[in-house]
Amino acid sequence: MTPKKILIVEDELITQRYIKTTLKKMGVEIIKCSSNSIETIKLLEKHSFNMILMDINIKGQVDGISLARDILEDINIPILFISAYNDDDTIDEILEFSSDGFISKPFTSRDLEIAVKVSYKNFITKTQIQNSKVIDRDIILNSEYSFSLKKRVLYFNNQEVELTLNQLKLIEVLVENINNTVSIEQLESIIWYEKNMSNSILRTLIYSIRKLAPTLKIINHSKIGYSIKNR
Repeated sequence: MTPKKILIVEDELITQRYIKTTLKKMGVEIIKCSSNSIETIKLLEKHSFNMILMDINIKGQVDGISLARDILEDINIPILFISAYNDDDTIDEILEFSSDGFISKPFTSRDLEIAVKVSYKNFITKTQIQNSKVIDRDIILNSEYSFSLKKRVLYFNNQEVELTLNQLKLIEVLVENINNTVSIEQLESIIWYEKNMSNSILRTLIYSIRKLAPTLKIINHSKIGYSIKNR
């Protein structure tokens, strides 16, 4: 299982090029690169990604571990860490908030390929397990709205809200990932499967839900994705 869009955060140009070449051979379709936290945040604001490869020691005042923490507060995304340092303290610090993987420099292209595929597969599996744990729960969205994952029903003051199939799919996936950003790519894939849809179609669908349920807190994370907040 190979992610299609990857962001490389690496300040060593030679290593950056080596990683990019390996990812292209793996079939990764979109690869963006940055060397510091500022460039990284700008890229995340403009593009959606399936995975981040994060060097721990990057240029600037913010290191890779701190940057990863900040990113994971807003986006549910696997982050594979890269570093020449593999001491216990560094590994323990990473494991405090992320279990998506670590690869130590120097590494071969085969090492990188295996690490990326295993990390991404584990992330998908972990997300599916987390979603299955809440499947029987009614999720309180605010004082007026709740959603039953078991019945696949949106309630307004305990009364069922009539939804189209696509409206239901969108709300369902956002509720399954409550308080986390779901990328535009993921939403389009789930709602319309493999059909190529323009972003305007998704925006129109979001607009229709906001019109139907104006107090439902659907957040637009510009050019990244959407989330439903209940806190």
